[in-house]
Amino acid sequence: MNQDHGNHDPHEDHDTHEDHGAHDHHGGNGAHGHHEGHGGHEHHGGHEGHDAHEGHSPEMFRDKFWLSFILTLPVVFWSDHIQGLLGYEAPTFTGSEWIPPILGTIVFVYGGWVFVKGAWQELKARLPGMMTLIALAITVAFVFSWVVQLGLIDASALWWELATLVAIMLLGHWIEMRSIDQAQGALQELAKLLPDEATRITDDGEETVPVNELRDGDLVLVRPGANIPADGIVRRGSSDVNEAMITGESRHVKKEEDSEVIAGTINGEGSLRVEVTGTGEDTKLSGIMRLVADAQQSKSRAQHLADRAAQLLTAVALGAGVLTLIVWQFLGAPIDFSIVRTVTVLVIACPHALGLAVPLVVAISTTMGAQAGLLVRDRRGLEEARNLTAVIFDKTGTLTLGEHRVVEMTVAESMGEEEALRIASGVESESEHPIARGVVKTAEDREIEVPTPDGFRAITGKGVAASVDGVEYHMGGPALLKAEEADVSSTLRDAAEEAAGRGQAAIYLLRDGKALAVFAVADAIREESYEAVRALHERGIEVAMLTGDAQAVADAVAEELGIDTVFAEVLPDEKASKVKELQAQGKKVAMVGDGVNDAPALATADIGIAIGAGTDVAVEAGHIVLVRSDPRDIPRIVTLSRATYRKMLQNLWWAAGYNIFAIPLAAGVLAAWGILLTPAVGAVFMSASTIIVAINAQFLKRVEL
Repeated sequence: MNQDHGNHDPHEDHDTHEDHGAHDHHGGNGAHGHHEGHGGHEHHGGHEGHDAHEGHSPEMFRDKFWLSFILTLPVVFWSDHIQGLLGYEAPTFTGSEWIPPILGTIVFVYGGWVFVKGAWQELKARLPGMMTLIALAITVAFVFSWVVQLGLIDASALWWELATLVAIMLLGHWIEMRSIDQAQGALQELAKLLPDEATRITDDGEETVPVNELRDGDLVLVRPGANIPADGIVRRGSSDVNEAMITGESRHVKKEEDSEVIAGTINGEGSLRVEVTGTGEDTKLSGIMRLVADAQQSKSRAQHLADRAAQLLTAVALGAGVLTLIVWQFLGAPIDFSIVRTVTVLVIACPHALGLAVPLVVAISTTMGAQAGLLVRDRRGLEEARNLTAVIFDKTGTLTLGEHRVVEMTVAESMGEEEALRIASGVESESEHPIARGVVKTAEDREIEVPTPDGFRAITGKGVAASVDGVEYHMGGPALLKAEEADVSSTLRDAAEEAAGRGQAAIYLLRDGKALAVFAVADAIREESYEAVRALHERGIEVAMLTGDAQAVADAVAEELGIDTVFAEVLPDEKASKVKELQAQGKKVAMVGDGVNDAPALATADIGIAIGAGTDVAVEAGHIVLVRSDPRDIPRIVTLSRATYRKMLQNLWWAAGYNIFAIPLAAGVLAAWGILLTPAVGAVFMSASTIIVAINAQFLKRVEL
């Protein structure tokens, strides 16, 4: 019936009516494996700024943490210091005194070596930071403990401090890596849009070939429901093609001879013979892939607060340690005393808590976000949301439903609105046309019972007809009115003209040649969009809208919602440039979208926010994903971001600030008064700061989103 419902081609006058969503995402995704050799974009932009983690993964840190944690338990249990502190005696047996040094050594080599290697990378890059400080502390503790274990100096070994230090650092880095890990999911999802194989037509008949063997000029057969394998021109056949994956717009596009088709789009019910004009790197899909990859690569190195604090602390700890050793030797102290003082300084200055200060907050805030329908894929997005000054919404499927609805109706005096909609929905109920479905869906949304029609038929090129409650009605656009020379009141005609001026389709309900009602059908604005725009304005954030629709359609939506800036008639590959346009004005920009065509803009924006109901590609490209497709979640992101940032700052002060007092104590400035901190007490201080940081991070849960 879809083809019969050419009745709504009366809306050919309204071809600008492209308010459709990106939700016809059947078929293309997940149906195929990776298309290596297509696009070839093996970029790793997501890990920029984390060179110390090159070659690492969350799973590696997870595995190292659990094994190190298990080995640390007996080290702590058989530690003399812990036994004295907790007042118990561990079982003794032949060789039991070697449990801490042997297991401590295993923990250092297995769990700690990753930090030593990371420190080496930092030092080679002349960017000492967290890895350097962790490696310094565990190496000094390891060497010192063996010196003590071998009886070279009289002091307490630091095996339990070393083991717990390694375990807690691995935990911190596991949490951190899990929160920042960005696989090239967006590019993989884009590649999946292409089929693996194509049917090529030759003089000898048909042959199935891999897509990468297609060449310009080849003729390929695209069967109903198949993905189009390459850019090309239709040479025979006609069909409605779903281009939502590329254009973001839901209305299927009619393709016939000489029409252009795009690789990765989905053929409808017809069969097409397509001459290939672009394959591999030359397809529009590959162009979008390059834009996504380039945007990911172009992101500046993100120097996180914890890294900067660790760099500063590294310098302070090293300076304080060396100074402590020199001063005590200058004062004539025994060498073992000076070494113990130095080790205590390094242990107490180690970022035990600093390593968790930010990742713990991130873990809690991302969990809170998920519970509120906000999935944080990249913590940079959450960190930067507090500074937003502009939000760009892709119109279709984001501010709007991405589905047709009756957005306005005008009825003749003889009929009520509800009755007109009831009859219209009955007449249209057996049609599959998107506009017809919009009329039916509107009635269902208003809980109006849709009557079953009799004698449904299409009036070719003009509309449809059916009997409801024994009375025959016709529905269609201007072509139907003209064909039937219908009697239309000035009120209804004016309403139709106003709808057309807004880029909306105007559909008439006729009985016996007289117009009873006119329905303005368009992509309906989400109820939540009004509150979302208002909430962003209250936060001083500018709201912009970006769409491929005609200017009239875009302006009507923008006026309705009170949007500040409108970018209309924007081609897919131009969307990222509109983001850059606002960024060039010094604005911190978030992009909210749901289609493949939005992916480059999502990656280009300071923060990419993907609508979860959209394509997998948009979801993969976004820093943050809105599970509920609710635009009101954008202001919630800003609230969460600001609260998260405050908590990060507090934790960084707790984690590092105590060193202002602890380092001088560890160095022995109060030794004259008999106040000296041992390395073990220094480790307790360090652990205390970790506990404070952990508790403080939990208070973030009190924030209302």
